[in-house]
Amino acid sequence: MLKPDPDGAERFRVRRRRIADEGSPTDTHDLQLLATEVRRSVVRMIDKAQLGHIGGDLSVTDILATLFGRVLDVDPGEPRRPDRDRFILSKGHCSASLYATLAHCGYFPLSELSTFMAPLSPLNGHPNRTKVPGVETNTGPLGHGFPVAVGCALAAKLSGRSYRTYVVLGDGELQEGSNWEAAMTAAHYDLGSLTAIVDRNRLQQGARTEDTKRLEPLADKWTSFGWELREADGHDHAELLSALRPSTTGRPVAVVAHTVKGKGVSFIEDRVEWHHKVPDARQVHAALEELSR
Repeated sequence: MLKPDPDGAERFRVRRRRIADEGSPTDTHDLQLLATEVRRSVVRMIDKAQLGHIGGDLSVTDILATLFGRVLDVDPGEPRRPDRDRFILSKGHCSASLYATLAHCGYFPLSELSTFMAPLSPLNGHPNRTKVPGVETNTGPLGHGFPVAVGCALAAKLSGRSYRTYVVLGDGELQEGSNWEAAMTAAHYDLGSLTAIVDRNRLQQGARTEDTKRLEPLADKWTSFGWELREADGHDHAELLSALRPSTTGRPVAVVAHTVKGKGVSFIEDRVEWHHKVPDARQVHAALEELSR
């Protein structure tokens, strides 16, 4: 397994302490900077590997930056601390954005990102718990991560533990029936420590979600399953912080985060072919230029 980066972990702790001490939770400048650095890393990683899912990586980045930068009670220097919050990326094919976020938060050295998808690299195309600190469970097959997250939240309730569980799902992933079994189970057991965030970019491999298998009215579906429903701009860190606050009803929380696939790179945004298309050298240069403004 990769080892935590001591300097990076300490920077993470210092930043968290400073934010807490200054009492400015609505100032999201730090999250904007983290998201930008993650996006730039994602572009470089996919360019070097010539593999990846750049559209979904860029759409979920602000959600990951908000979670790891401010919301999750975690310590990169102690990635298996028993009372840590749990985070699961159910849309595991967007591993580049998760790895970049973890590295920028000190879970392992930034230099490891250059090995993304290389032979024998711990940074596989899908996250692997035994290889990467900060990964709670292996994900990749869609519809699997959410049920595991429900299990984590149920375990916390049964054992009287205070940790919270967060899971990010793709919207196309919600076409898998296992997710709705998990949603029904979480509501039945009143798992108020569980938050599910839907990366609602409205595109999946090959087509728009509504053309493939209609999801709307998505908000009503979550409400009908007994969840506390919130909606947010998935690229507005202040809105995400508000949406990710703890449950007010004792029920599990569903956050429908409205996003743009490929966010931050104009020629990738909202284009279905960039689900797993790899940019050429000219496009990489253009993308990094846009992400430096």
